[in-house]
Amino acid sequence: MEAENQTGVLEFILLGLSEDPEMQPILFGLFLSMYLVTVLGNLLIILAVSSDAHLHTPMYFFLSNLSLVDICFSTSIVPKMLVNIHTETKAISYMDCLTQVYFSMFFPILDTLLLTVMAYDRFVAICHPLHYTSIMNPRLCGLLVFVTWFIGVMTSLLHISLMPQLSFCKDLGIPHFFCELTQILKLACSDIFLNSTLIYLMTSVLGVFPLVGILFSYSQIASSIRKMLSPEGKQKAFSTCGSHLSVVSLFYGTGVGVYFTSAVTGSFQKISVASVMYTVVTPMLNPFIYSLRNQDVKGALRRRLSRPACL
Repeated sequence: MEAENQTGVLEFILLGLSEDPEMQPILFGLFLSMYLVTVLGNLLIILAVSSDAHLHTPMYFFLSNLSLVDICFSTSIVPKMLVNIHTETKAISYMDCLTQVYFSMFFPILDTLLLTVMAYDRFVAICHPLHYTSIMNPRLCGLLVFVTWFIGVMTSLLHISLMPQLSFCKDLGIPHFFCELTQILKLACSDIFLNSTLIYLMTSVLGVFPLVGILFSYSQIASSIRKMLSPEGKQKAFSTCGSHLSVVSLFYGTGVGVYFTSAVTGSFQKISVASVMYTVVTPMLNPFIYSLRNQDVKGALRRRLSRPACL
């Protein structure tokens, strides 16, 4: 195939979820609704945490950061997808595509690291309750969040810095609804060994190691809960950890689903559907998981939403 230097690439073509014209209005309405629910739900979590003094704790500080990341993650993908569906224009400019590649890596990395930090917070709170306030002080909490953002920025920049070295073939159709890095690399005519090696390395370091940290934290938490004599203490520990465990399971479950779907099947429709769960559904469900299973968040939302009626 004839290669073309990347500097000459002006745009890519996003093939999307379906080419059926009758499906476009349905997809547009579905994803618009899901995006609005995602933004509203996560904004309510941020509002509840920021406005209620009872939630000014490390756990909810990390939760508000997670909600912010989920809003940004959806915003980096869904609006462009909605524009493409509505206008029936599947083209995306080269720079816009690189921007999507950057943020589609950046925000999941933040999700992974924030979930790990939240697991550590629960570990300290349950296993070392007497030292919790001294260990999880505002300085450490701020430093942990800063480190997660810094790692996300630098890792994503490292991936993007390798993109100008690629040359692409004439076929610039991306079998996806957004610019996903591995799908773009399949279009390259030049050597992608370095890019692929970096992907596998970063996936191992930033995917497996945080999961090991989460599992270790919860193994210690489970051991501490078994030693508790008070049923109320056990119930409180389970309630504070249950929401986080549900989000971790959903995040890693959908992520693994995307990985195995892309590895096993060659159908871009199946890969795209699996990616919808990871990029759209998970950020939408997170605020519901925390608000439905957490009494503190439910109480804060109830007080916040009822406040205007008291004025």
